[in-house]
Amino acid sequence: MKKSTWKIAAIVGGIIACPMVNAQETSKGQVIAGQVKSSRAMTMTPLINESAAVRRGIVEQQGIEHSVARMWSELLLDSIRGDFARPTVHSRNLYHTSAAMWDAWAAYDNQADQVLHQEKMSNTDDVSAARQEAISFAMYRILRHRFLLSPAAINMFPEYDLLMNELGYETANQSTQGDSPAALGNRIAQTVIQYGLSDGSNEQFDFANLVYQPLNPPLLPDFPGNPDMLDPNRWQPLALEFFVDQSGNPIPAGYPEFLSPEWGEVAPFAMDESDVAYRDRDGTTWSVWHDPGAPPYINGEPVEDYRYKWGYEMVVTWSSHLDPATGTMVDISPATFGNAPLPTVEEEESFYDRLNGGDWGKGYDINPVTGEPYEPQIVPLGDYARVLAEFWADGPDSETPPGHWFSVLHYVTDHPEHNGQFMGTGPVLDPLEYDVKSYLALGGGMHDSAISAWSVKGYYDYLRPVSAIRYMADRGQCSDPELPSFDPEGINLIPDYIEVITAESAAPGERHEHLLGSEGKIAIKAWRGPEFIIDEETDVAGVGWILAENWWPYQRPSFVSPPFAGYVSGHSVFSRAAAEIMSLLTGSPYFPGGMGEFEAPMNEFLVFEDGPSIDITLQWATYADASDQTSLSRIWGGIHPPADDLPGRYMGIVIGPEAFTEARRYFLGLKSCPVDYNADGNTDFFDISRFINAYSNQDQIADVNDDSVLDVDDVFDFISEFMNGCP
Repeated sequence: MKKSTWKIAAIVGGIIACPMVNAQETSKGQVIAGQVKSSRAMTMTPLINESAAVRRGIVEQQGIEHSVARMWSELLLDSIRGDFARPTVHSRNLYHTSAAMWDAWAAYDNQADQVLHQEKMSNTDDVSAARQEAISFAMYRILRHRFLLSPAAINMFPEYDLLMNELGYETANQSTQGDSPAALGNRIAQTVIQYGLSDGSNEQFDFANLVYQPLNPPLLPDFPGNPDMLDPNRWQPLALEFFVDQSGNPIPAGYPEFLSPEWGEVAPFAMDESDVAYRDRDGTTWSVWHDPGAPPYINGEPVEDYRYKWGYEMVVTWSSHLDPATGTMVDISPATFGNAPLPTVEEEESFYDRLNGGDWGKGYDINPVTGEPYEPQIVPLGDYARVLAEFWADGPDSETPPGHWFSVLHYVTDHPEHNGQFMGTGPVLDPLEYDVKSYLALGGGMHDSAISAWSVKGYYDYLRPVSAIRYMADRGQCSDPELPSFDPEGINLIPDYIEVITAESAAPGERHEHLLGSEGKIAIKAWRGPEFIIDEETDVAGVGWILAENWWPYQRPSFVSPPFAGYVSGHSVFSRAAAEIMSLLTGSPYFPGGMGEFEAPMNEFLVFEDGPSIDITLQWATYADASDQTSLSRIWGGIHPPADDLPGRYMGIVIGPEAFTEARRYFLGLKSCPVDYNADGNTDFFDISRFINAYSNQDQIADVNDDSVLDVDDVFDFISEFMNGCP
C-alpha cells in the first residue's frame, strides 16, 4: 500500500516603509533492522505495515540479537505511531518507560542509582533472567495504562500479550508482593503510573490545557488571506472542515487546540532551577526553560520588522523549489552536504542560502572511517526538498520527532560496525545493558527537549508561516511606496519570487496571465497547493505563480500546520539534543561507517502527491548533519522560518549533553554519592584520581555543583563531599 491513508481518514472524519531586500542575496523514519548494503553503510528500511511479531522474525533471520528492552521499545514506538500526534506526551512516554526499564535493571546492581522506583533486590540466582522479567512486567503494565484510550489500543494490546507469551510470562500475574521479578516489575509500573499522575502534565484529564487561550481568531485556510488576524506576532489556531493530525487520526471538530502550551510545568529529567525563568503574560506566570529570548516581531522597528519579514519571505522562496520539473540538480551526498557550523544571530542571513536553499555547509573531503571520498548523489532539488519535508515531518504512521530519534538509535545499534562500547570505549556491554542505558539518556533528553521547547512555545505564543505570509499578503507590498498596494506591514518584493500583479504582467502570454483580474495583489512563485492534487497516486502540484493570499505549506489540506506555536521549532530542539546524545553515547559524531542512509523509492515515498521522480537516498555523515537536515526540512515544508530554527538548535546543544551527563550519574551511582566516581561504594584515592581525570578532560561528569560549568567551585565541592563520604 502506498499512501492514501490520510485521505481516507479525512473522508471518514467527516508608518515607515520596510527595509529593502537585496534579491541577490516514513512512513518516515520508522527504522527496523535494515538490510546491509555494504560493510560501511546500512539503510533504514520502514516496515510500517508489519506487526511487531513479524518484524522480530525478520530481525532473527538477519542474525541480529535484540534485547528484551529493544523488543518493548519497538512496541512502544508502534503504539506511538497509532496514537494521536502528541510529541510532548510521547516524549514523556519515552522517558518514563526508559526510566522504568533502567530502574528494573538497576534493581539488581548494588552501585547504580534508580530514577523513579527506589528498590534493590538480592538473593537472585539468574540476574539476567530476573532483569528481563522485571522489565517486561513493568513495560506491559505501563503500556496498557498509557495507551488504554489510544486509537492504537485495539491493535497494540494483543501485541503486548503476544510478546509476554513469547517470553513465557503470565500476563494475569498482577502481584506486587514478594521478591519475584514479576512483582518487582509490577511495583515499578505502579510507581511510574502514580508519578505520571502528579508530574504536572495533567494526565488524569487527558493533558488538557488549564489556562491558555489563543489571542487570535482561527485562520480558515480554505478561504483567501487572513482577514481576521488581530496580532501578527501571536499564534493563530486553524479551523478546518476535517482535521487529520500528524499521525493520521481524524479530529472531526476540525479546530484543534494548542497542544501543551503549559508543558513547562512538567517535572523534567535533568534540568533544575538554574535552567528555568519565570515570565508573566496575560495574568499567568509561565515557566520557560532554557529561554532563548523573544523572536523577531513586526512592530514598526526597522531591525525587528526586517528579521520578521526576511524569515517568512525565505519560506516563500524555498517553496519555489518543490517541483522536480524545474531541472535544478543538487548533490545531496556528504561530499557536499553537511559540516555546517552554526552561525551567530548576526550571521543568520549568510548561513542560509535564501534563494537556492540549504545552508553554508561544504560537506566532507573524505569519509573519516573509510578514508575514501563520499560518492556524489546528484538529484533534482524538487525531489530532495519534498522528501526531506516528508521524512522529517513525521506524518501518518510516524513515531513523532522524539520517537524518530529512537528509531535512529535502533538503526545505529543494529549496524554491523556498532561495537556496543559505551561512549565508544571500555568493555563491550551486553545488548540489554547498552539498550537500557542508551534509552535513559535519549529518553531523558527528549523529555527535557519537549518541556523546554513547549515552554517557549507556550509563553511566546508565536505564529506560523501560513498566518504570517497570508497576513502580509493581505496588507500588500512594503518595498516601494510608488507601486500599487503599498503598506509598511506588507511583504517585500523579490523579482521572480514575490511580485505585484499588474496589467502588464497579467497580459496574455505573460507570467501572471492566469491571475488576470487580481491586479494590485501579491503573486508568489511557490508550491501550488493541494487543490492541484486530485489523485495523490499520480498528481504533482508543481510550482507556479499563485496569489500569496492562497499560499499553502507543503502539507496535507487536512493538516496545514501543527496545532501549536512555531517558536521555537520542536524538531530543531529534539534533533540537535538527540544528535549530541548520540555522539556522546557512541563516542563519535559520525554514524557507523561514516554514513547513515534512508531510501525513498521513486513514486512510492511521498504521501499526498506523487514522487519522488527518481530513487532518493538521504545520507548523513554525522548525527549533527541529520539534525541540521531536520531543521532545513521544516523551512522547505513551510512550517518554520529561520527565526524558529536556530534558537532551537542552540537549546538542543545544551539540553542533550545535560541529559546525557545526568544519565551517567545514575549509571555510576553519583546521584546518591556524588564522589564515588568508580562506583564501588567507597570513597578513596581511586575516586580522586577519576575526578581529576574527568575534570582535566572537561568531562561534564565532573560538574559536581551541576551548573554546566567546570571550574574551581567543582573542585571545592568535590573535596567537601569527599570529606563527608558516601551515605
